[in-house]
Amino acid sequence: MVIGGGQAGLAAAYYLRRAGIDHVVLDAQVSPGGAWPHGWNSLRLFSVARHSSLPGRPMPPFSDGYPTAQHVVDYLTAYEKRYDVPVHRSVRVSSVSRADDGLLVHTDAGTWTARHVISATGTWWRPFRPLMDLPGRQLHTVDYRDPLEFAGRKVVVVGGGNSGAQIAADLVPHTSLTWMTRRPPRYLPDEIDGKALFDIAGRRAGGVGELGDIVAVPPVREARDSGLLVATPMDTGVLAEVDVVIWSTGFRPVLGHLSPLHLRDERGRVGVDGTTAVGEPRLHLLGYGGWTGAASATLIGVGPTAKATVAKIATSLG
Repeated sequence: MVIGGGQAGLAAAYYLRRAGIDHVVLDAQVSPGGAWPHGWNSLRLFSVARHSSLPGRPMPPFSDGYPTAQHVVDYLTAYEKRYDVPVHRSVRVSSVSRADDGLLVHTDAGTWTARHVISATGTWWRPFRPLMDLPGRQLHTVDYRDPLEFAGRKVVVVGGGNSGAQIAADLVPHTSLTWMTRRPPRYLPDEIDGKALFDIAGRRAGGVGELGDIVAVPPVREARDSGLLVATPMDTGVLAEVDVVIWSTGFRPVLGHLSPLHLRDERGRVGVDGTTAVGEPRLHLLGYGGWTGAASATLIGVGPTAKATVAKIATSLG
């Protein structure tokens, strides 16, 4: 059983198919594409199409630089059809529990039994929002779509990562913008893109975090180099005086469905050996970021960890 029909779930399904392992993918969304249909309108990949592919099928070329989110959705939709992925859609998983002969996957459409479960639910559906009582409107990255909605208004974007930088660059021509970060922005070298990040992450035990936080995609680079994208320190007084605050403060893994298994450690994390849960060898966590595989939250990076996960399942099944 694969829980989640986004890029990680599809990569797992590809290798399960190749291994001849009977499987089903449960997806809570009404259509293919995982989280990609829900991003802001100007969202683009960090890499060109040829470096943004899932295993087995290259992403079609995109004529205008880095592919848009819609291009990714179209690709994932075609990928799902090409490999006849057995997706059951609009099925929400409420919990996973143990049984003598496997794991029970409880959903709003009934209960399934699986010998192994791959959880590939991602992080988009669990945004992290600081709790602050402010007079203005408060949004998160997941709520933002288009800068024209905020034209002429005083807006603060909080967050020094890629989402914060991209949304701030998107808004700066249309709003009175303040970009707040906890520390000065750390841009990766301009020549670095998603392919290079994947290569670096695969070679460095500490990933790419030491090198910087922000990929200087063209809109961010243009706004930065023109002097329009300037970060300021956190200031709660300013937050209280603006019309809108957009929190680009990251996400947490969507793991609530695993609560009945009691796998969280003292830090609140599920310990893993590779992608296999330390306390439950029939459960595998795929695509949540560096702790479940180098660059595993990216299109290009999830393939190797999906392959290793399915190989381990195949060995267990004999």
